Amino acid sequence: MFNPFKFFFPKATDPSGSSVPAGTRVYAVGDVHGCIGELNRLLIEIAGDCAGFEAETHLVFLGDLVDRGPASAEVVDRLDRRDLPCSKHHFLMGNHEEVMLNVLDSKVEQLPGWLRYGGIQTLESYGITREEVLRLGLDLPPRMREVIPERHVRFLRSLRDAIQIGDYLFVHAGIRPGVAIREQRTQDMRWIRQGFLDDDTEHGVTVVHGHTISSAPEIRPNRIGIDTGCYESGKLTALALEGSDRRFITTA
Repeated sequence: MFNPFKFFFPKATDPSGSSVPAGTRVYAVGDVHGCIGELNRLLIEIAGDCAGFEAETHLVFLGDLVDRGPASAEVVDRLDRRDLPCSKHHFLMGNHEEVMLNVLDSKVEQLPGWLRYGGIQTLESYGITREEVLRLGLDLPPRMREVIPERHVRFLRSLRDAIQIGDYLFVHAGIRPGVAIREQRTQDMRWIRQGFLDDDTEHGVTVVHGHTISSAPEIRPNRIGIDTGCYESGKLTALALEGSDRRFITTA
């Protein structure tokens, strides 16, 4: 039966020669942004895709789990419960998690920007109304600490900046060209665009990232971008890697 929710892009060999270790399969998921329906559908497809694969499987989330979409609380809860396919799970920090945690820690100078770029939807998912946001103003962080479960906060604080598997480096936004991987700054890995997206420098790894929206996976010689703007497009994309082969799974 035709399934309107999934599209498998054809398998291709990475022309850069990058690969993951033999006997390993990796699924990297782009920016979820509070889209629980698309996340659930994609996880079903990944579970079916890796069924019967008896070696090691990795599931990597590239950050920006929260904001913009309607169900950030449900997304965080699902991932924190580890009710997920694959044998190993990795969760990276995006710029949206960074700012949300900063606001939670009473860095209220970041509150207006966070609300403008999707924080209001996150608060609504935790039961704080827009009217309450307006009434509380800069007194919002204590209210957030009341309603956001502590285990959600612990999960968000545990997110990592990068993980390397084989010849692939997974980060949220990208890296600074010309800087050794071990010397990359947190600010760049969570926020960079200019200086990374249009640079063709060979990094020694293929960088897999989200953060910057494209209508379809963006494949360059030194990087693969898989943020397909789920909160606007309904497309949540995963990159599947095995050996030197790669393919994409996306909802629509």
